Amino acid sequence: MAGLGGRRQRRNWYLIGTLGALMVVVSTVYAVWVIIHGGLQPTDIAGLLGFPLGAAGVVLAVVALCKPIEGNDAGLARDWAATLADQIKGGESAVWRQLLGDDNRRINLAYVLHPVAVRPAEAPLAGRLIADGPGPATLPDIVAYYRSTKPLRLVVTGAAGAGKTVLALELLLALIDGRNEDDPVPVRIPLSRWDTDRQSLPELLQQRLIEAYDWPVDLAAGLVEHGRVLPVLDGLDEMDPPAPDGSPDPAAPRATAVVRALNAYQQGRDAGPLILTCRTRHYDALAALHTEVLDAARIAVAPVDTGAARTYLTSRALDTARWQPLTDHLTAHPSGILATMLSTPWRLCLTATVYHHDGNPAELLTLPDADTLDRHLLARYISAATRITPNPHRYTPQDIHRWLHHLTTHLDATGALPATASARAETTDLVLHELWPLAGRARVRTADILITTLAVLTVLPLAWAVPQAQTSVVAITIGALAAMAGVLAVTTSSPKSLGSPFMTPRRRMDLAMDLALGLASGLTSGIVVWILFERLVLGFAFGFAFGLAATLEQEPGTSLGARAVIKSDALLGLTNGFMFGFMLGLTTNLATIFPFGLATSLMFGLAGGLTFGLTCSAGASRRYVVFLFCSRRRLPFRLGRFLDWAVTAGLMRYSGPAYQYRHRELQHWLRRHPSPPPLP
Repeated sequence: MAGLGGRRQRRNWYLIGTLGALMVVVSTVYAVWVIIHGGLQPTDIAGLLGFPLGAAGVVLAVVALCKPIEGNDAGLARDWAATLADQIKGGESAVWRQLLGDDNRRINLAYVLHPVAVRPAEAPLAGRLIADGPGPATLPDIVAYYRSTKPLRLVVTGAAGAGKTVLALELLLALIDGRNEDDPVPVRIPLSRWDTDRQSLPELLQQRLIEAYDWPVDLAAGLVEHGRVLPVLDGLDEMDPPAPDGSPDPAAPRATAVVRALNAYQQGRDAGPLILTCRTRHYDALAALHTEVLDAARIAVAPVDTGAARTYLTSRALDTARWQPLTDHLTAHPSGILATMLSTPWRLCLTATVYHHDGNPAELLTLPDADTLDRHLLARYISAATRITPNPHRYTPQDIHRWLHHLTTHLDATGALPATASARAETTDLVLHELWPLAGRARVRTADILITTLAVLTVLPLAWAVPQAQTSVVAITIGALAAMAGVLAVTTSSPKSLGSPFMTPRRRMDLAMDLALGLASGLTSGIVVWILFERLVLGFAFGFAFGLAATLEQEPGTSLGARAVIKSDALLGLTNGFMFGFMLGLTTNLATIFPFGLATSLMFGLAGGLTFGLTCSAGASRRYVVFLFCSRRRLPFRLGRFLDWAVTAGLMRYSGPAYQYRHRELQHWLRRHPSPPPLP
């Protein structure tokens, strides 16, 4: 395995070595040139010949100082793990609050150890989310429970809305708060994005670090290889589409592949630690096929008891008098139908949100079953969330409903998703630069060709500003570049991993250092070109471009939000397009084989820069903008801004660089209702 230290230093060695070799070559060429032209004293010749040797000595000294100490990979991995822990704590804390209804009121969930027939892990018989008091009889909290599990493999099961994800998030954040420097960092990963046909679990972990937390490939691989990542795998039940009657797929090929991969996952000679969530019915179906996670403790989240439900609703209420009939009914009928229906955190949070400001919670007393209750609450949820949340852009509940419904079709197995192994089942992640098939693949591709071609052709009117003898050459060249841009717009789009060297202060510092190296190399190469071709500026430009190219090697940045990915890609395309156009125009103007003036060279540079920036560097952001133009009647043009507001309103949540619906039940309900249902 290549060490983390070697990975980090490889680029620096390359830059220093290249710059040093260039200095030696330049000094040698200059010394020989001066000696050939004569007119020097012997002492001058000796000094000139000593200059290359001195430059070589400086380079060797710098390389020796920059060489990393062997055997420090473990220490570097420990430091990087601390950085990753800070990133994850910031991002997942926001998700945790969103799942609680943008509140800090928690339900103290209880869970019990579920018997496992084959190779169970050792674990306590029961526990709670939060320890409810001191003493030996107190049930352990979720962190103490997990740490007492041997080996550290936990499967969390429960009904829909039982609080599995909330429990896993609480465990994740608590493990980060109490972690020692050698403890692995828990990383939550939606399992629906695991391409089990092509990816191993370590590769999935690396992909998550790259896409969600902006880690370079080599550092992400090093953290995984050193066992510094604890996988928190959310949603095994989302891997396969259900049977026509809604029951779990009895074969469940993708979920089966996941379980097999988890059983093969090891760290050294021990079973690899992990945390997995799955709905009870789906995991029972896998267990019936003898497909269970081995060496793991399976816990079942218990329904919320009536006392805890009443306490939660009262603590969230702004006007307790409105809630009194409902809470009195729960007290009088702790085992009644309504108390049973309100025994999940999801329905309790939904109820608290719908009746937060107004309405009569006693309406729930007349509802006969859980399906009716869900329809009643979900039909009012968007309107209630819109009233509660500041709405500076004046989104209407009707528009919000229609927009969110349209986005659900991208997640449906029969919708716009490609028919690949990773997309056969309904998924949960809305990634902005992957949404473009939602507007129709042929339509978006056609619009992309036209818009990209026209963008480059905007330079064409400037062709008449050049000398008349060169107008036709410039026009033909710009037309050819526009045609090339249109072709490339179809063949290059939506890269899988995006990043920018301008995201964080650390990246900006790296950019400054790399540009400084570029300037130095530009000066030295400029001397060579000046000696050989009398073109100092041309050599300087090439050296500057060399330094800018070094900025593409990244250090860990901040967690990449959904919109930040698009902005980063657009900024990178703008920068690369500018540099390419600058180089092309300067080369055209300075090279003696092209008899063009400055204006003509600038035309070439502008057209070439647009072509390169739009097609080779900003494929994701370009395709996303085209998608928005093609979806004007179905989605808001400022889609990212709307989805950020929906997160604030509690309708959506963040998951790394993706958006997810607040709960899968909300996603399913919106999918079945294209328009808002009429309310009494």
